[in-house]
Amino acid sequence: MSKAALKIKIQIYCGDEIAMGPGKADLLDAIAREGSISAAGRKLRMSYRRCWLLVDVMNRCWASPVVATSSEGARLTEFGERLLAQYRAMQAAVQAGGAGHWPAFSRALRDEPLPAQ
Repeated sequence: MSKAALKIKIQIYCGDEIAMGPGKADLLDAIAREGSISAAGRKLRMSYRRCWLLVDVMNRCWASPVVATSSEGARLTEFGERLLAQYRAMQAAVQAGGAGHWPAFSRALRDEPLPAQ
């Protein structure tokens, strides 16, 4: 059985920082669902500190804040909701486009690499 797989990962950079990528998008989804950074972190099995650092990077990289916090919790801003939707749409479009080329690659790809020489 072939173990070949196609994985396309989109990362958007702001200087040396990743402003948006699959993990940050997953975090935004969790914040939107859970209503707090700490609850999102628990769902994703990430520390609160790690989540907070990721949110901080996003808020510093984009023209407008992505996540707003208050004493009641956290929520995506309108800009954050649009950004997340656009990122997910871009992921779907790129995956669909890449999948069209995948059959040619998968036919030429070995099931396992040859031994190192």
